[in-house]
Formats: sequence, structure tokens, C-alpha cells
Amino acid sequence: MVFIRGPHPEASIWHHFRGAGDGFTFGDRDGICEAQVMANADRVVELYLALAEHLPPAVSVAIDDLRTGVIWRGEDLALVDVRDAVARLKLAISTHAGVEVTLVGADDQLTITPNLDIFIYARTDRWLYLLQGKGLRRRRSLRARSWRLARGEFAPAPAMTVALRDAAERLGLSLQPTEGA
Repeated sequence: MVFIRGPHPEASIWHHFRGAGDGFTFGDRDGICEAQVMANADRVVELYLALAEHLPPAVSVAIDDLRTGVIWRGEDLALVDVRDAVARLKLAISTHAGVEVTLVGADDQLTITPNLDIFIYARTDRWLYLLQGKGLRRRRSLRARSWRLARGEFAPAPAMTVALRDAAERLGLSLQPTEGA
């Protein structure tokens, strides 16, 4: 069954499927533009991947597994490879949360948090227009999630741990020493 037929601009498609809590805040602090994006768990990973398309062709990556305390890092990685790795993690991230993935370009930083929010830091306001183009509504503030977990509070998810390790290996990321090690 097809619900939407014909050529629709991307923004109108996002509009049809967004939840009541979907939206973003945007501001400027000391010359750095900041955005926070909230959407439901499935959409937030899809939106993260769509926004990542607007980063430069080579990015630095940091993946922090809050369950195990393991952090992987890599620099000058092909964006297409990184997006593919994150896309493979989509189901695990949206189901289990508890992982932070940060992509850094020359002028931008895009992060999906362990609690499934997206944060963007940039030198220009171009993300304001990109977020609006995704059909997200700018808001003065966002309603806090009904759940927020800190490091050590996420339930064990062995499948997530294995998937993160496999993604880090595929990308050639380096394991970072943990605090206290």
C-alpha cells in the first residue's frame, strides 16, 4: 500500500511522519552556532544520517560505548564509509541507545547522544536552514525526554557491543585508553 504518491519535496515527506515532539532549538554562543534536535528513536538515527550528508568528504569520528566505557577514534575517514557504518548500527542504536557517535568536519560537529538527541556545533548558521529543510520545527525549547540515563545506567546489550566493535574494526578506528587505565 502506498500512502504518498508522486514527487514530494523531502521536507513535506518528513512533515507527514514527524512526531509531535520533533523539533530543534538553534542559537549562537560566542560565534559558534548550536542546535539540539529531538525526534523519536527511529527517526533520530535516520535524521542523523541525512544530516551527515552535509559534512565534508573526510571526517574525524569518535564512538563512545557508555555500557563498556570503550571509546574508538579515527581521523580523515571517508564520510561515505562512516555513514555506511552508522547505517548498519541504526537498529541497535535506536533500540538500545547508550552510544555516542560524533562526526567532526573542518567547521562542523554532528553528535548523536547516548539518549538519542542530536547536537550540532558549527561556525555558520547553515544548519538552521538544513534542519528547516528536513521539515523540523524550530522551537524555543524542547520537552525533556521522559528518560535520561547516565554512563553505567544502560542495560547490558551484548549485540550492541559486538556491532560497535565490528563497525570500529571496519572503519579502522583506534581504541582509546579509558579513564583510570
